[in-house]
Amino acid sequence: MKKPIAPRHLPTSPFKPAAVPLPKQFALGDRVTHDEFGLGRVVGVEDEIAVLVDFGPHQERIMSPYSRMTRL
Repeated sequence: MKKPIAPRHLPTSPFKPAAVPLPKQFALGDRVTHDEFGLGRVVGVEDEIAVLVDFGPHQERIMSPYSRMTRL
């Protein structure tokens, strides 16, 4: 029994395998915006699990994946 051969794709092919997006990463001091909380600054990072963000009057712990938060 032969092993199945992985299909090859030409560089111009519209059937290219989908690229895996890299997870968002934040560092201390990054300015961010959140859909619900607004503008803030990262004040703590927990090994790609969560970040602590200071939004002025309060701080929030935002869990990964950070779909509602972007770096400015």
